Amino acid sequence: MLFVDEATIQVEAGRGGKGACSFRREKYIPLGGPDGGNGGHGGDVVLQADAALNTLIDLRYQPHNRAQSGEGGRGKNMTGRGGEGLLIKVPVGTTIVDEETLETLGDLAVAGERLIVAKGGDGGFGNTHYKSSTNRAPRRTTPGFPGEARHLRLQLKVLADVGLLGMPNAGKSTLLARVSASRPKIADYPFTTLTPNLGVVRAGGQRSFVMADIPGLIEGAAGGAGLGTQFLRHLARCRVLLHLAEIQPLDGSNPVANIAAIDAEVAAYSGALLQRPRWVVLTKSDLAAKDALGDVVAAVRAAAGQRPLFVISAATGDGVDALIAALMGQIEQHRADLLSSPEHLAQETLLQTQIGDDVLRQSLLRRPQRRIERSTAAADPSSNSDDDEDIDVVFRDD
Repeated sequence: MLFVDEATIQVEAGRGGKGACSFRREKYIPLGGPDGGNGGHGGDVVLQADAALNTLIDLRYQPHNRAQSGEGGRGKNMTGRGGEGLLIKVPVGTTIVDEETLETLGDLAVAGERLIVAKGGDGGFGNTHYKSSTNRAPRRTTPGFPGEARHLRLQLKVLADVGLLGMPNAGKSTLLARVSASRPKIADYPFTTLTPNLGVVRAGGQRSFVMADIPGLIEGAAGGAGLGTQFLRHLARCRVLLHLAEIQPLDGSNPVANIAAIDAEVAAYSGALLQRPRWVVLTKSDLAAKDALGDVVAAVRAAAGQRPLFVISAATGDGVDALIAALMGQIEQHRADLLSSPEHLAQETLLQTQIGDDVLRQSLLRRPQRRIERSTAAADPSSNSDDDEDIDVVFRDD
């Protein structure tokens, strides 16, 4: 199935039913009085996180979604039937943003969680509602109120504890396949990974965490080079970022320069994302020359500063167990801090919000620009017409 991690949809809740104008008409009951019922409530539009889904492709091809309107009221003070709500299922990890106000409406990060994105309109009043001691035979009713309508942007961010980033062919997919049951595509050419891959990493007993592999970045990705930086949004929820780099790249490049280039691309995408713990992992140690290995590790260690540094070979397994154990300890400590420290929880919430704002900003930068086109006659300088009605203004999304 095609992986789609962003979609824009229009939702419209149901309109409320109109109130009824009716009078009681029964034998032996003169002047029965008003008995018109109220209209039914319009249906809501609800989004629900579904663990069985992993893409937004269905919504991309079904952009218009409308709930059922309520029925009108009837005589004998009968209220109209409420409209049936519309339930839209989305993958777990979907963020909902109002396209008009840019307000984040919610984040469905738990399976089964629901969010009402458009409330149905209230039903109109029947003439019984307006009965009083001075108005015994009212004929006034009100129509149903319209339901909310929104233009929504849905953004999928995969749920993972550890995220892998680096240049193409840095060994990200090989590491994921080594430590989990995931089987991503692995080949000896760049950009073999085109969509994010997830794997569950077992660290002994019941201890485990989720690792995410995203397509590789290259220098200039923030400007659109390679596959761009849009897949970085899937690292927004990760607790630890593993920056993988080859010890001896086949193209002869410098590992220190490669790490700095990727750091620059991440910073251009989201400065808040750089606040996450970022560990440096030198890969393919089995292919490195023994005499050059120590010099490369020393140079990278000096450039990395306080960032943890690991040297591994995913092909042979050297250093992988130590890396997984350290990651498991870091993640368990983070989980414990969230439960025991309100201050830590507040900091995490703030950081998540900042990263989410950066992700939304980058998404809006890629949105097609609207431009104004004027008719040829209006653009002709020889035209003497000053009538604004002769100007055709057309908004077109390129």
